[in-house]
Formats: sequence, C-alpha cells, structure tokens
Amino acid sequence: MAALGIGTFNLLHGLSLRDGQARVADLQAAAGMLDADVLALQEVDRHQPRSGDADQTAVVAAELSAPWWRFVPTLHGTPGPGESWEPASEDGGSASATGTPTTTATATGPSYGIGLVSRLPVLEWRVLRFGRAAGSLPLLVPGQGIVRVPDEPRVAVAAVVAGPSGPFTVATTHVSFVPPHGQRQLRAIVRWLAGAPRPVLLAGDLNTPGRLPAWLSGYTQLARRATYPSWKPRVQWDHVLADGVGHEQVGEVSARQLPVSDHCALRVDVHL
Repeated sequence: MAALGIGTFNLLHGLSLRDGQARVADLQAAAGMLDADVLALQEVDRHQPRSGDADQTAVVAAELSAPWWRFVPTLHGTPGPGESWEPASEDGGSASATGTPTTTATATGPSYGIGLVSRLPVLEWRVLRFGRAAGSLPLLVPGQGIVRVPDEPRVAVAAVVAGPSGPFTVATTHVSFVPPHGQRQLRAIVRWLAGAPRPVLLAGDLNTPGRLPAWLSGYTQLARRATYPSWKPRVQWDHVLADGVGHEQVGEVSARQLPVSDHCALRVDVHL
C-alpha cells in the first residue's frame, strides 16, 4: 500500500528570508516541493497586504491539487508588536467548496491563523479555541532581531479523513510560545481528540522541543528532526505525533528547507 505524505509547515506568512518579501510564487514553489497528501499550516495569512492579499491556504491547496482545505483565523487584523488586531471567534475563515465551514466568517478584512489541506476526502471538520496568554516574551523576529512579542489567541483544527482503510483524524495547531500555556494547550488538544476516529495524527508547531511533546501527549513521535532555524536547524519545534500509528508504519522522514519561512517543513510518509 502506498504511503501517505503527512506534512507540517510554519509558513511565516510566506516570507522569503532572502529578501524579506512574501510572494505567491514562492509559496507555490514551497508547496510543490513538499508535495504532501495532508499538510498542516501555521502562521498563515488571508487577505493581508504584506503577503499580496492572498488566501495562502487556498494557494497551497491549489498547488497540491487538494480539493479539501480549511483556514481558521486566530485573529483579525495584522499580528505582531505594534499592530492592530482583535481575536477571532468564528469557526470558519475560508474553505474549499468541499470543505465549507458550518459557520461563515464574519470579517472580510485581513486575518491570520492556521490551515489544513487534504487530497483525501474530509468527512468532518472540528475546531477548538484557546485564549491568549498574558504578557510577552523576547523572540527572534526575522528582519527585526530580538523583539518582545505578546502572545496571540490559539486554535486547533481537526479533519476526519476518508483513508485507504477507513476514517482517520489529522489535526493541526500552533500552541502558545509562553510556558506552561503551550504545554497545557497541547494536553487539552489530546483530551479533545480522545473520541476522534483512530488513528490520530497531530501535526504542527508545538513550541516545545525534542521529545517533550510525545511525553506530554502520550502520543508516538513519528519524526525526530531539527526544524529551526531553517538555514541551520538546531531545535525541533515542528512535530508529527500519532496515536494508533507505530514506527513500523513510518517510511521516509525529512525536514526540508523551502523557499519561504524560518522553519523547515517536516514531512513523514505513513503507511495506514
């Protein structure tokens, strides 16, 4: 049986570190090079002037010929220090015709959040939201150096997918970088997924390094690869965890530097 390519990619809103620009063509090239069957996306723009007004989840889905996709905003406005934004509350942001959300977006302006793209039919979508953590932390921001960055609202998106041997679940998230909030959010997501069809694959930027996400979640870590920074990876922030998939079902594993982002994309081939 052919393996399914499961990927996760923190897009950094499609920014090229080469010249600090976010171009649709670069994002298309990155998605094509990754060539995943199911792809989890974080730090995704929708209708942001800084990224050419693109709906970046739709761009990636079109490049992958993936009919099922969903973008869910964490906020409306532009994220980052000194920017103006407000938390998003609706479940929908944008979706394919085959992935129409049950709740339509209430804001038509710029949004920012996470996405999930699938070549396989999606039977059901689920969304879980978290509030922002108080305070801020100094972080390395491309083009700005070390900057104190406030936390943002967080969200998890899950898709029940029609797989080769029956339904399974893929979820993505980008949990808080403020400890221990991110770790608590990860545990809450695992509880939320307890009743989802097995196996469950959780792919995303978990803002927790190394083997800790597997320990916190009780899931199996399918890939051990450094993913950050993309130009010389030293730490693994990006993970693919699983409940109901063993290491014997894992094929090729790779962390790939692509034309956009300060993260490498992580891809795992899984035999289901």
